[in-house]
Amino acid sequence: MATDVITLITRDHRKVEELFARLKSGKGDQSATVAELHALLTAHARAEEDRVYPGIDAHHGLEEHKEAEVLLDALVRARPGTQEFRETLEKLADSVSHHVEEEESELLPKLARQSGAKRLEELGEAFAQRRDEELRALDGPLSGATKAELYEQAQKADIPGRSQMDKEELEQALRQSAS
Repeated sequence: MATDVITLITRDHRKVEELFARLKSGKGDQSATVAELHALLTAHARAEEDRVYPGIDAHHGLEEHKEAEVLLDALVRARPGTQEFRETLEKLADSVSHHVEEEESELLPKLARQSGAKRLEELGEAFAQRRDEELRALDGPLSGATKAELYEQAQKADIPGRSQMDKEELEQALRQSAS
């Protein structure tokens, strides 16, 4: 599997596009998809800002990350199915799409021209490590917990229906009870 930074960044972009499509379709657990989108976009942006952007002129990219962060926070607060949710989702998707297009047509080709294959691999490793650190931090205390541990936490939090929940449902219920 390719581990150069350009491949890793564009792979994240495709995953974000999939999440937007799922949200726009209204299918599946919208709250869980928003949480997944929030975690991925936040971790991706921080990894780019900390490990990739310092080596290139990416001031505009930083501004776009800040704009997306504000819209992402608004989406997290909006209730799925509401007009506010749909409008915020549309604004966020447009903002991220614009950023991805610029990044893939300007910034990443520039990075490829300025860096050799070895440097792109080094940046890829640094990007992936930073992104994974952020994902673990955003996942919080539930990350890596067994189903039994999650059930015990759900019992302490007095979450109804916990005995019928699978591991993912327990994680989601615990996250919702914490917010």
